[in-house]
Amino acid sequence: MGFTGDSPAKDAVAGFDSPLAVAISMQDRETMALVQDAVINRRVRMAWQPVVAATDPGRVAFYEGLIRVLDPMARVIPAKDFFPAVENYELGRELDCLALEMGLAVLAEHADLRISINMSARSIGYPRWLAVLKSGLATCSTAGERLILEITESSAMLVPELVVSFMAELQSRGIAFALDDFGAGYTAFRYFRDFYFDILKIDGQFIRNVHQDADNQVLVAALLSIARHFDMVCVAEAVETPEEAAWLAALGVELLQGYAFGAPEIRPVWAVTEGRRSA
Repeated sequence: MGFTGDSPAKDAVAGFDSPLAVAISMQDRETMALVQDAVINRRVRMAWQPVVAATDPGRVAFYEGLIRVLDPMARVIPAKDFFPAVENYELGRELDCLALEMGLAVLAEHADLRISINMSARSIGYPRWLAVLKSGLATCSTAGERLILEITESSAMLVPELVVSFMAELQSRGIAFALDDFGAGYTAFRYFRDFYFDILKIDGQFIRNVHQDADNQVLVAALLSIARHFDMVCVAEAVETPEEAAWLAALGVELLQGYAFGAPEIRPVWAVTEGRRSA
């Protein structure tokens, strides 16, 4: 397994960038080395966060799987601390493969669960990722209809035509797609009409204090209107307070996700329940 392209540090030094840029590039290089070592030694885990019905928060619609890397001391490193440094390299594709592999294993073990797994548009056509998907669908006949693939808005816009054809092929096999972090990027609506995402997830920056912030209220209402127009289920991300949840439910947002309903957990609720049964 290797990196594709020259290292950021090499580019920075060669271009005589500022000391700060060099330091940042060196930090990225160290991060990539740590993540590569974790992948080789399979020090990776999935953390699961519930996505709940806005009108009945006790009902979980699905769980989002978020990949976590462990350092040599087994400390958890959240994706936000490493993925920006690796997503443009083959290492990012390997992480997508591992996330999908672990997610499909959960679907095979728990017939009553529905989950979502994040992927980059850069992984479309990556042979190993496709092989993992094919193997998982062959192992469990119901996995496809219970799998949601999440693609960020910024990633989807890298290769919109490829994303459209990729989605159409997999949706025919029952797999659903979510457009993640909607509003954070710059979706060209001429492509948006062709995407046919099943789920739209509103970026958390618009959810913060939405019950008090008039600007966020207008923006969320507009994004919800877009979701409804294109027959997409709408998820509000990063919901942290009962007040935000209540306002969103009253507006008509169907699903909510955030710390108000549960943090991402490496030991998810179904594993805890099974542990109690076996005790």
